[in-house]
Amino acid sequence: MKSIIVSMTAAAGLMVAGSTMAADMPELAKKNNCIACHAMDKKLVGPAFMDVSKKYKGATTYTFKGKEYPLVEGLVMKVSQGGSGNWGSMAMTPNDPAGKKQDQIKELVEFVVGLAK
Repeated sequence: MKSIIVSMTAAAGLMVAGSTMAADMPELAKKNNCIACHAMDKKLVGPAFMDVSKKYKGATTYTFKGKEYPLVEGLVMKVSQGGSGNWGSMAMTPNDPAGKKQDQIKELVEFVVGLAK
């Protein structure tokens, strides 16, 4: 009985923001609270990281606010400034409107884009 409780407690510890995969998310995703809306392989509030990666696999550009950018640059702007329309009606909140975490966001975007390769 004790081992069952310990196992259940350990499993519950892996569940962050409704995702059992939160433990597999990169530390930067945890640090920047991406896990509040995203999981690795299932939709939460926002799309799964794997779904984002599959959507942009092979893409070289991203259109942000009507202007075309290189893929990573455009996605960094989207994550930084937020917006809606790419994945339904739920808007992505701005994550770095002041532009102080651009290196971290770029690292996360490159990680996500690289998942489906």
